Amino acid sequence: MGQDKRFLTVGGTSVFDRTLGVLERTFAETIVVLAEPVDSLDVRRCRVVYDLIPNAGSLGGLYTGLMASSQQRIFAVACDMPFLNPDVIRFMVSFDMTADVVVAELAGRFQPMHAVYSHKCLPFLQSMADRGDLKIQNLFLKEELRVAVLGSSELAALDLGLRSFQNINTPEDLARAERPIPDQP
Repeated sequence: MGQDKRFLTVGGTSVFDRTLGVLERTFAETIVVLAEPVDSLDVRRCRVVYDLIPNAGSLGGLYTGLMASSQQRIFAVACDMPFLNPDVIRFMVSFDMTADVVVAELAGRFQPMHAVYSHKCLPFLQSMADRGDLKIQNLFLKEELRVAVLGSSELAALDLGLRSFQNINTPEDLARAERPIPDQP
């Protein structure tokens, strides 16, 4: 995008503020994981922690969030998803309480940064980071972990167009996010 996606606006509100608002209304504890301090970022009353594994991207952020959380399971989300849906989040969190990972697979692609992870993932994430294997999806292949995969059929009734999973990576994505959702027939 050529700029910090957290400060992009959709519907007149920054993507970060939209995300944080949904998370604060949905959870008792919200942790913001950053690679480094960002002076102009308003984190409200949220706890801020910094990457424990530098230069490990989302995998390092996920590891840090799990380490910092007082909960055994967390919902992890990227900062570039402007349409988070609390109903989808609550469904995913409660879907299978025995699962170490609850992740959506939509159009053949996993959504690792809109998923639920347990503390049991920590040693695997550490090992992956140590090896330079930063693709979170590879965590889902670990036989020692219980991974529950949700498809569009389980989620579509809760989220019209599955917009909760829409992220902004390009100017086209941003333009699409500003367009109204068409009515269902």
